[in-house]
Amino acid sequence: MGLLDELRTRVVVADGAMGTLLYLNGIDRCFEELNLTRPEQVRQIHQAYLGAGAEVIQTNTYAANDHKLKRYNLEYELEAINRAGARLARSAAQGTGAYVLGTVGGIRSTKPGEVSLGEIRRSNERQIDALLSEGVDGLLLETFYDPEELRTTLALARKKTELPIVAQVSTQDSGYLQDGSTLTEMFAILEDLGADVVGLNCRLGPFHMTRYLKQVPLPKHAYLSAYPNAGLPEYNEGRLRYRSGADYFGRSALDLRDEGVRLIGGCCGTTPEHVAAMVEAVKGSAPITDKVLEALPGSLSRTEGRIEVRETAEELAGAGVVPPTGKLFHELTAAKDHSVIVELDPPRTLRTEGFFKGVQALKEAGIDALTMADNSLASPRIANESLAAVVKEKYGVKPLVHVACRDRNMIGLQSHLMGLAASGINQMIAITGDPSKVGDVPGATSVYDYNSFDLIKLCKQFNEGRLPSGRSLGVRANFSVGAAFDPNVRHLDKGVQRLEKKIAAGADYFMTQPVYDEKRIEELYHATKHIKQQIFIGIMPLISAQNASFLHNEVPGIRLTDGVLERMQRYEHDKEAAMQEGMNIAKSLIDVVLEYFGGVYIMTPFLRYEQSAELTRYVHEAAAKRGNQRARLVQ
Repeated sequence: MGLLDELRTRVVVADGAMGTLLYLNGIDRCFEELNLTRPEQVRQIHQAYLGAGAEVIQTNTYAANDHKLKRYNLEYELEAINRAGARLARSAAQGTGAYVLGTVGGIRSTKPGEVSLGEIRRSNERQIDALLSEGVDGLLLETFYDPEELRTTLALARKKTELPIVAQVSTQDSGYLQDGSTLTEMFAILEDLGADVVGLNCRLGPFHMTRYLKQVPLPKHAYLSAYPNAGLPEYNEGRLRYRSGADYFGRSALDLRDEGVRLIGGCCGTTPEHVAAMVEAVKGSAPITDKVLEALPGSLSRTEGRIEVRETAEELAGAGVVPPTGKLFHELTAAKDHSVIVELDPPRTLRTEGFFKGVQALKEAGIDALTMADNSLASPRIANESLAAVVKEKYGVKPLVHVACRDRNMIGLQSHLMGLAASGINQMIAITGDPSKVGDVPGATSVYDYNSFDLIKLCKQFNEGRLPSGRSLGVRANFSVGAAFDPNVRHLDKGVQRLEKKIAAGADYFMTQPVYDEKRIEELYHATKHIKQQIFIGIMPLISAQNASFLHNEVPGIRLTDGVLERMQRYEHDKEAAMQEGMNIAKSLIDVVLEYFGGVYIMTPFLRYEQSAELTRYVHEAAAKRGNQRARLVQ
């Protein structure tokens, strides 16, 4: 019996990440070279996955191609590295009944012209020949962002062998590939080219991978596969770490099975513990043979997306340039005992109607400022400074823009701040920014000439009327600079120390990530009551049990209590009730925030500005009640 025979009747679990475990062991160089220099370490990782129950393992040859090996002057070792990788995997699998897939990874990122198809063919042919010569049980073509490259590689591989071929793409956004094709379209093409298994791997965690597969029908003859990441990585103490736990992955394996996936493995951040949980979850599971497709809420066809665009980036930038005249942010908010900032994410397309409807609704609800992220999660959006100009001039709402260090070098950041000051956009929050690798533009680089501390200091230099070079700006800028404060850190005292360093750099106020623990809010107060700068506590309403699980397990810096998770889980199958429960939880948290802090920072989920408007009104009503109660006590 072969791998395809197994997949006909049941769900099969594959291994997880190789590079993650090597990285955790302190190795940060060419992982594939270890097939030659430290083979026992590679073999031990294979054995760990087999011990966890994996029935399919892949060779440590993902980047063992000519293009990537050149970075380490190893291109002449291509055949040796691939052959050694295949031998190591086969020796580890011997006697276990597990299948070994020879791995060939994508070369191109989002720049199709950076490597020619001729170069790709020559390199991949050498790699495929080397893997096949060592008796692998099939080929795994994984992490292909460019459809043309995968089609070329698959056609080449199919000419070389009749063994099973797994062909996996990495999608950038909402199920669309780099050339605009859908997953359904791409999987059909791959099936026609001879792929036995088609699927997704990398970039996405299990939540989004499951979500996008809901739109994909079962293939006619091939099988579906999914190798999700362990959520998004967080940068902690100088290293990237993934946070999705094994239990969550086990539950997610069942969700993937329900979408028709028969080969389930793991990609970046996954470990033998994740694999063991998946094995236990799908044990004895029969694959589904029929499926009802589910369109994503608000999804558009590519044609609709082009036709219905009504505004362009040029139209957004139509506001005139005015000199800086705004008050400092803490002066604005000091006029009353509570303030509300609401975040509304800039659109990811040129369709802006929903965004500006939200601005109007939030203005009517009584927000004090509207904050807009700067390409959050390293995904491109309409520039927040362009939207801020419209928000300020047309709607009379005070804009507060995030400025990330990731996307601009020293020159770009200084120029950007000059533009903000000249436009009279004086309120900002300085952030370092998520690494580019977590976003949907593979190959994009993170600049990080500055970090958030440096950016705060730079803004203060602007307020003194000078550039870092010492050159005069002619007039003083009038920036009020906010900074991020992580309320969910494991060691709160260290988090407060970091906050104090930002104050020393010049931070005027702070905004936190969402908090879902009432006790934590009280702890934050006692840990920061010596600090004079205002702290806006983050509140983001949950909209479903899935949303709660995703935030808790996959989003860096967010933690939900068991009680909150249980409350949302009660309404797993009732969307309206779940959304209402999410609002109830948010209002309870706001009550506690107002007891200890004067600032509330409401984050709008998925452009659902009606919820943020309702919560804004609730803040004002709750604050008024508290004021009346205090007045009666005084009397």
